[in-house]
Amino acid sequence: MSEIIIAAVSIVGIGIGSVVGYFIRKQVAQARSNTIEAIAEKKITEAKNKEQELLLNAKEKAIKIIDEAKNDENARRQEIKKLQERVEQRENMFDKKLMEFEDRKTKLQQKVEEIQAIKEKIESAREQAIEKLQSVAGYTKDQAKEELFQDIEKNAAEDLMARTLKFDQVNAEKLENRAREVVINAMQRTACNHAAETTSTVVNLPSDEMKGRIIGKEGRNIKTIEKLTGCELLIDETPDIILVSSFSPIRRRVCHLALEKLIKDGRIQPAKIEEYVEEAKKDLAVDIRKAGEEAFYKMGIAGGDPKLMSIMGRLKYRTSYSQNVLLHSLEVGHIAGIIATEVGGIDPSLARKAGFFHDIGKAVDHDTQGTHTEIGYTILKKFNIDENICQVALTHHDTNPPLLLTKIAMAADAISASRVGARRDTFEEYVQRLEELEKTAKDFPGVEKVYAIQAGREIRVFINSSIIDDYGSYNLAKDIAHKIEGELTYPGEIKVNVIRETRVVEYAR
Repeated sequence: MSEIIIAAVSIVGIGIGSVVGYFIRKQVAQARSNTIEAIAEKKITEAKNKEQELLLNAKEKAIKIIDEAKNDENARRQEIKKLQERVEQRENMFDKKLMEFEDRKTKLQQKVEEIQAIKEKIESAREQAIEKLQSVAGYTKDQAKEELFQDIEKNAAEDLMARTLKFDQVNAEKLENRAREVVINAMQRTACNHAAETTSTVVNLPSDEMKGRIIGKEGRNIKTIEKLTGCELLIDETPDIILVSSFSPIRRRVCHLALEKLIKDGRIQPAKIEEYVEEAKKDLAVDIRKAGEEAFYKMGIAGGDPKLMSIMGRLKYRTSYSQNVLLHSLEVGHIAGIIATEVGGIDPSLARKAGFFHDIGKAVDHDTQGTHTEIGYTILKKFNIDENICQVALTHHDTNPPLLLTKIAMAADAISASRVGARRDTFEEYVQRLEELEKTAKDFPGVEKVYAIQAGREIRVFINSSIIDDYGSYNLAKDIAHKIEGELTYPGEIKVNVIRETRVVEYAR
């Protein structure tokens, strides 16, 4: 029973405590709420006050800005007004100046008219004076002018020729000495062996009996050889040799190699001939490529195209005036490099290449239409060689080429070609060249006799002294030299001597 009472009392105590706690918590929460509301109201009030202050400040600033804008506007209006006044003043001044200019123009026009009238009077007086002068002198105006011009032209021509002679005498020796130093230096530093080659090649035979075997039954062997190689075999009574004749050195070389192989084998028949001709062509192709590679190596040209090397190698079997063209090209390249170094202004390596490639067109001129200069230009352009080098190949036979590089290559070409023993003419070619040289000089009026001497290196021209005077002989020598340069092909240079002799005969009786 007592336990029930205790439990009931406990429950009642718990209930009373809960109620009391609830009311206490409510009072505390109410007090806290009243405090937050007060703070928020205070902050709102402060914000409103601050807003009022900001609005007042903003209004003050706006009023100040408006006042400043009005002041600026007034100042600009004043400035625009001043500018308008200045423009009006200038317009007035311009109108005044324009009027003054018109007045001056009118006065000048009047003066021009007056001057024109005076000129007309002077011209009329001048014409009258000329008419009186013509009547007194007995000459018309045109006749007097022509005679005066002739006198002036004669005197001026003599003065000009005298000045030209003086200039040549003063500078010729100096320039000639310098040119001689460059050329001699280039010639001394470069030397090549020269061997004369003709249009025929000699093939040595072990015995005369081999001639019959080469001819074959009814000439079938010799016909096969000539058909396959394009050469002509000359078999005569000369013991132990056969001549291979052709204008193409390549064909002669193929025929020569094939004959050597046939003679060594001993079995000479059409089948073997065809076989050995093909082998000879292959051997020759290898030899040509090696010759080209060796030439490129000697010139210091690295990275050359193999096809270009083969084309240059073909020059080993090409001659010009009996001079081997590959050796000639190598020599011209070296000499051109030396001259470029001495003269300056041109890269020596470029000059060497230009001299080396200048005659590349001769490698295929037997098989291709056109001159060797045009062919050479086309070949070099195809292999993307420097344009200056291409121009040298194209213009190295021109009278006055535009490039200094071409002139250097031409000088090197002339040195190589004119070297003693470098080239050899046949008797017929030699006589024909001398005849053409003499005929070229004889075509000029006033020339009596022409003699080609020193193997065509010099000509002596005798002129009529009554037709050509001393100054005319000087011009005649230049004209003959220019005509020879333009019409004839020759190695080196030709000296032109014009000889004028005056003989006066009188008798004393």
